[in-house]
Amino acid sequence: MKEDYRCQRRNKLVIGLHLVWATHERRPLITDDLERVAYHAISAEATRLGCEVLAIGGMPDHVHMIVTIPTTLTIARLLNQVKGGSSSTIRNHLGTTRFFAWEPGYAAFSLSPDHQSAAIAYVQKQKEHHANQTTYDDEEI
Repeated sequence: MKEDYRCQRRNKLVIGLHLVWATHERRPLITDDLERVAYHAISAEATRLGCEVLAIGGMPDHVHMIVTIPTTLTIARLLNQVKGGSSSTIRNHLGTTRFFAWEPGYAAFSLSPDHQSAAIAYVQKQKEHHANQTTYDDEEI
C-alpha cells in the first residue's frame, strides 16, 4: 500500500516563555537614557538565536521579556547569550563612565497561548504596574 505523504501529521511546537532577570545587586542601572540601547541589544541577541520577541519591558533594576523559542534552544543558553551579549553591548555604549552588569540568575515561566496576550500586556506596562503596586508575586505568575 502506497503512503500518502500529504496526509502525514507534522509537529507543531510553540514554546512561549516569560523571562525575568535583574541587574547586578538589583541596582537601578537601566536608566532612561540606557533603556533603548539595553532593550535593543537584548532583542537583537534573542532574535539572532531564532526567538520571536513578543514584548520587552522592565524597570531600572530588572527586565521582563516574552518570547517564543525554537525547540533546539535551551532556556539556559538563551539567557546566557542574551545577558552576555547585551551586557557587552551596554558596556561598550557606556564606555568607562558607568558600571553595568546582570545578576547571574533568572526566572523563566512557560506560557500557554491563552495567557500570552495578558503576559505581553503586563510586560509592556511594567512602569505602570510598579507605580500602582500591581505587580505579580512569584506565586501568581
